[in-house]
Amino acid sequence: MEIREIETIADPKDKLIALAGLLNEAGRAYYAGDQELMSNLEYDRLYDELVRLEQETGIVLSNSPTQRVGYEAVSSLPKERHASPMLSLDKTKDREELANWLSGHPGVLSWKLDGLTIVLTYRNGLLEKAVTRGNGEIGEVITNNARVFANVPVSIPFRKELVLRGEAVISYADFEKVNASLPEGEAPYKNPRNLCSGSVRQLDNRVTKERNVRFIAFSLVSAEDADFGDSFLAQMDFLREQGFAVVESVSVTPETVVGAVGEFEQRISSNEIPSDGLVLTLEELSYGASLGRTAKFPRNAIAFKWADEQAETVLRDIEWSASRTGLINPVAVFDPVELEGTTVKRASVHNISIVKELKLGIGDRITVYKANMIIPQIAENLTGSGKLAIPDTCPVCGGKTRIAKENDSEVLLCVNPECPAKKLKAFSLFVSRGAMNIEGLSEQTLEKFLGRGFLHRFGDIFRLSAYRQEIVEMEGFGELSYENLMNSIERARHTTLSRLLFSLGISGVGQATGRLLSQAFRGDPEALRQASAEEFAAIDQIGPVLASGLAEYFADDGKMEELEDLLSEITLDPESFAGEDAALSGVTAVITGSLQHFENRDALKALIEENGGKVSGSVSAKTTVLINNDITSNSGKNKKAKELGVPILSEEDFLARYGLALPE
Repeated sequence: MEIREIETIADPKDKLIALAGLLNEAGRAYYAGDQELMSNLEYDRLYDELVRLEQETGIVLSNSPTQRVGYEAVSSLPKERHASPMLSLDKTKDREELANWLSGHPGVLSWKLDGLTIVLTYRNGLLEKAVTRGNGEIGEVITNNARVFANVPVSIPFRKELVLRGEAVISYADFEKVNASLPEGEAPYKNPRNLCSGSVRQLDNRVTKERNVRFIAFSLVSAEDADFGDSFLAQMDFLREQGFAVVESVSVTPETVVGAVGEFEQRISSNEIPSDGLVLTLEELSYGASLGRTAKFPRNAIAFKWADEQAETVLRDIEWSASRTGLINPVAVFDPVELEGTTVKRASVHNISIVKELKLGIGDRITVYKANMIIPQIAENLTGSGKLAIPDTCPVCGGKTRIAKENDSEVLLCVNPECPAKKLKAFSLFVSRGAMNIEGLSEQTLEKFLGRGFLHRFGDIFRLSAYRQEIVEMEGFGELSYENLMNSIERARHTTLSRLLFSLGISGVGQATGRLLSQAFRGDPEALRQASAEEFAAIDQIGPVLASGLAEYFADDGKMEELEDLLSEITLDPESFAGEDAALSGVTAVITGSLQHFENRDALKALIEENGGKVSGSVSAKTTVLINNDITSNSGKNKKAKELGVPILSEEDFLARYGLALPE
């Protein structure tokens, strides 16, 4: 039964039964199937309606989602019962209610992370077990996968039994990287939470490792014989001392909690880890424990969810945006509205399934909001005309389209392999800074060159001088622009195999993987071309899916003909790969702020990696140094570094400390 049908039910008991069934179905899809049948906003609204009906009628069904937490795991991973139930938190959207909830006691306010909750158990200082939340009573054992999370310590100083809870998460940046690397035609993941859930529950932990899953602790269950002086914050400090990344939190009182919520709110857009609200926990452990729990909620903490600001508007158009993978993504265009302090007039609709679910039609009245106060989304279609026609031709090339099923969602694909949109996106990647780094070839310029027939394959970029007169006479060009472009192209003729591999747009091959492959095959493209899937899989960090895709790519005669043509135009320079005795071996750096001696962060990152170091996007207990020319800044990363005792160094001080020279 659909939402609209349920809302027409007059009898409260019948409506309650229908709501419970719909929410159970949505919960099963979300927790066990990594899919979303409705937005978080819609789920919360219907859940609140169910609670109201239960209170009104006095009827609570045994299968009501208000009485259960999550759903049974459905994968073939081993199952295990939790020592104590993992309850969900009661919630509020009223900031003032948080002050009342504290009842005069101090509290701790922290991000409510949007990932997958995990319980870790350590004995004798070693990671013994990792279990997912599952249904709150029974979870899935994912110990092997947890061992390859980007930041989980496998050994800690504390030698007695330690049990803690935290959230497995994937950052927005890593989420975008994974979606960009998906095989041609495969539907992108809808959000980082879905991607994280699937990554954590893999049967092959090499896939988990490739996804850069991180673990952020948010509570201590038990630490044998440890005394924390009745302080929740002391527990969090203890976990930091053991090497865990701990959720960002601040101390609050009834007088300061509302202001603290506002400060968190201002940083939502810059927060690199997905969050769907805040958690307020009582600082005094004994007081929190004395409150006990209900059948569903513990009473020592409460969740705060942002009251999403909604606006009503009119859908004016659906733009169909083609990508280099062939996916044609629908984007809603509507009359501009003000949301969370900004003007919004566009929102991604993601795929055909959501178009159908919302029953969209041009001219429909819709409500829109910003999911987690960041991403514009359609909340509801008030008209529900369902008159939107799904295009049977590609908006770019006019070729045929087809609807395909990917990740349980319907997506629209262009089936024309010569579609200019595919070529435009492929060429855009090829010339980008991390790839061949050819300045002067914006997407707009590439589109003009493709339209005039100057470019058919990548090697054609290095033969653009054949069209000198036509380019000089093009709008926006001239002699100077042409010469600058030619100089940039000439510089790009000298590159490395690492950059080349990334620039080709091979599915699953980013900058780091390109470097990994170049190192494994000693910079020899011919050796790469002859390698089997088994040889690729033998490389550390290369999983079986990527290995198979690489072997398939290098066995494709058409792609190899294009590569041969490209290699005839460029020179591959040798690369140096640092060993264990390198200057930065074992160093993990985080770069923030503006740079003075390097062209950009990628240039500094390349130097660090060439000398055996690693670069991370966030400061954690694993961070060796934070590079920031503004050492006195009050930025979040500076504050975090100071909390963890991580040194903050300028570019010059960093290079001097490790004996590296400034760039010329």
